[in-house]
Amino acid sequence: MTAPARQYVPGTLVRARGREWVVLPDSAGPLLRLRPLSGSEDDTTTIHTGLEPDVTDAAFPWPAGGGSREGNHTEALLLHDALRLSLRRGAGPFRSFGQVDVTPRPYQLVPLMMALRQEPVRLLIADDVGLGKTIEALLIARELYDRGEIGRLAVLCPPHLVEQWVVEMRTRFHLPAEAVTAGSAGRLERGLPQGTSLFEAHPFTVVSLDYIKSDRRRDEFARSCPGAIIVDEAHTCTTGTGTRHQRYLLLKTLLDDPRRHAVLCTATPHSGDETAFVRLLALLHPDFAALEGADPALADATRDRLAHHLVQRRRLDIREWHDETLFPKRETMDLTYRLTGAWEKFLEAVLSYCEGVTEGAGEGARERRLAFWGTLALLRCVTSSPAAAARALRTRLARPEDPEAVDRLAAQVFDLDAEETGGEATDDLEPGADSGDPELRALLEQAVTLAGDGNDPKLATLSRHLEQLLEEGFSPIVFCHYIATAHHVAERLRTRFRDVQIAVVTGELPPEARREAVDAMGEHERRLLVATDCLSEGVNLQEHFDAVVHYDLSWNPTRHEQREGRVDRFGQTRPVVRATLMIGENNPVDGAVLDVILRKARKIAERLGVAVPLPDDENRLTEALLKAVLLRRRSGGGRDQILLDLFETPAAHAVDAAWKDAEERARKAVTRFAQRRLKPDEVDPEFDRAQQALGDPAELARFLRRACTRLGSEPAESARGILTIELGELPPAIRERLDAQGLDAQKIRVVPGDRAIDHATPVRRSHPLVMTLAEALLERTLDADGVHSDPAVLGRTGVWPTAAVTRRTVLLLARLRHELTTVREGVSTVAMVEEALPVAVVAGEEIPLTDAEASALLLAEPAGTLAANPRAGQLDWLTGQREDLAGVLARVARARAETLLADHRRVRDASGARGKYSVRAVEPVDVIGAWVLLPIPEVPA
Repeated sequence: MTAPARQYVPGTLVRARGREWVVLPDSAGPLLRLRPLSGSEDDTTTIHTGLEPDVTDAAFPWPAGGGSREGNHTEALLLHDALRLSLRRGAGPFRSFGQVDVTPRPYQLVPLMMALRQEPVRLLIADDVGLGKTIEALLIARELYDRGEIGRLAVLCPPHLVEQWVVEMRTRFHLPAEAVTAGSAGRLERGLPQGTSLFEAHPFTVVSLDYIKSDRRRDEFARSCPGAIIVDEAHTCTTGTGTRHQRYLLLKTLLDDPRRHAVLCTATPHSGDETAFVRLLALLHPDFAALEGADPALADATRDRLAHHLVQRRRLDIREWHDETLFPKRETMDLTYRLTGAWEKFLEAVLSYCEGVTEGAGEGARERRLAFWGTLALLRCVTSSPAAAARALRTRLARPEDPEAVDRLAAQVFDLDAEETGGEATDDLEPGADSGDPELRALLEQAVTLAGDGNDPKLATLSRHLEQLLEEGFSPIVFCHYIATAHHVAERLRTRFRDVQIAVVTGELPPEARREAVDAMGEHERRLLVATDCLSEGVNLQEHFDAVVHYDLSWNPTRHEQREGRVDRFGQTRPVVRATLMIGENNPVDGAVLDVILRKARKIAERLGVAVPLPDDENRLTEALLKAVLLRRRSGGGRDQILLDLFETPAAHAVDAAWKDAEERARKAVTRFAQRRLKPDEVDPEFDRAQQALGDPAELARFLRRACTRLGSEPAESARGILTIELGELPPAIRERLDAQGLDAQKIRVVPGDRAIDHATPVRRSHPLVMTLAEALLERTLDADGVHSDPAVLGRTGVWPTAAVTRRTVLLLARLRHELTTVREGVSTVAMVEEALPVAVVAGEEIPLTDAEASALLLAEPAGTLAANPRAGQLDWLTGQREDLAGVLARVARARAETLLADHRRVRDASGARGKYSVRAVEPVDVIGAWVLLPIPEVPA
């Protein structure tokens, strides 16, 4: 008769296959999930005790005695850092922080804490542009995953943002995401078993909304969708027509499942449109639909509930967190230029042509409206560059009978955003302007001639301004409207700035290639990027650039904020960023757009703290405004006189009235939906605990310096804290592990912390270099048997005198393991969490020192050394104290378990979420290191 399989409690140590392992919580019966005691998460394996009968109980070896290597103070400190930095299963209050490669700010913990108080998580993050919504959403997802509450995650976003999300998930949150788009879905599905969805085979995906929204794919996705989703640009999923309606149906289908966790992200939740905003909220919970049109008094209770589901901060709201220095000061300026000579004559000729078309354009005739839009498209190209004008004049104007082509032309002319067009942020191809009119042939000849002339007044003004920016140490991005203009500008600038690296990024490149081009610019000290609006969304540019020049004026105020928001955002290291708007003095059309649309939008944003778009249905107001400008030219007068006359037109009055209405509605919405947010005094204690788990930059720098030096590659350190490490000088086994992590360079320049300095790579505790060094040192030290010459083997015990103690003190480096059990709706889940803890036992004191007090003793410098015999005597004494010290550590572990339970209940269940929790300290405690510290007067002779 076969003996029943031995049941191992999670956290138990066993010996199998010649090494020690920790039993993990998801073990069941004879199947044991094991992680090497001194290994990494990647080495986790499963064994069957019936097939491997040599599985036996194991005990963690005591550091002192038994041939353990004696070490000094430097080795003790390095061992402590290696242990702390190698632990990924953090004990709390947040279990995910050992897995993230970013240091969140206190205000960014607010959405995480709000989410952990919900069951299920249903949250709308509506923070301002640049505050870090991606980080906030992925912190929630990573925390839920590490708590065992979700096993799969899908991010839904517009197609041009897919690659950005994949990179963020993989590099910062160690979630191996796969992009699911029209181009990649077939590859991901290839080879899967019949009936298996790619979303089941790949637990982390970033899905293009436009790929998945169709009726056929929507139903299949709803069947296999993960239990947690993040939706970016969620405001594009409210009810409407076409693309917006399909996205809405998709999201509503997914959120009709009451068990699904959902985090919605948008920087523009309402912008004054209360109906669209309320419908967005109703996706979180149908009860929120009652807010639309409800009497304020009757909606109080519902708004009170909303405060638990909505977090929305403007930049001015961050001041209460004392985090103003996180964001740079944005300095803006208007830079005027004047087209002269042949360029002025060309502009006048185009304006005259546009006037004629405007006078002949009747209301309601599609052909005439198309002709008018075609002239506006030509005018935009002319004021952009002669190269763009020539390209437009060579391209046939859209046909009136093609409604989609007409709509595309309107989108191009009026700079509509992706949410309005259903596509990417912009189409930077020059629109067709050739209507077959013979008069355009002469304009084309002029454009071709000017494109080859090197004396463009607009370009000359730009060059002088860039020279000033570069001299002041800025790295600028020049945003152009059209592809032809971007290449034209870059070509001329390369002849002017031969010592500056200049790159061009346009919609000709796929998203991944755009990102690669931007990253490559970071290798150069002096750099300048020329781009179209394909980079105004979806790519973070703050690491390599800090100034924006709007070479082409956009007619959409939101577009300017999007461009500047690429550099003015969380993670920007410069205290000041620049934003320059280039304006043609003798262009009355751009002058009208600037004064009547853009400057008014800027003033409203300054007053409210949020951007408000002009409510211009089908762009009729803007169209009427531009017609008024062109017709005013017939009456003569300069640009200033034209603009002065313009303000008295019905079109200008209509635009002004629309702005006032939009501002008032936005003000009411901001007031009506004001929320109770978590305040700094509620979050700061949790942030402090999280910082302890993350480790500060000083600790990381100390570890990298000492670890690399110990392993034969002493780093060179600059005055700004940049470490240059020769990876090729590290031991071959470690080099092999670094190569597997993608660090295959011979040399790397790093700076501990979150911000890049002088193009050095920022590293945090979960960076592959830090993790590999920490795990290698810990593994080799704990696996060593006796005295070794291997530099990776550190001494686990030692004796030294120090002025930091007045009585003999035993300093222990303990690794605590806790089994955390959650019972919710009858389902029990068990998680294993760990923490590194220094414990100091002072002679004559009953209560040991832990945390900061014990760490201070470890950091204190020794006061000399002891002779061999006194050291041996102290180590023998230490060995004799093992039983008593084990009892001390057991009491410490139980106390820490109670603290962990309190942290968990406070953070996860402050709102009374259902569930029962318990925490059990796993005993005996692992003693990684044990040292004797002696007061100087008592040092034996």
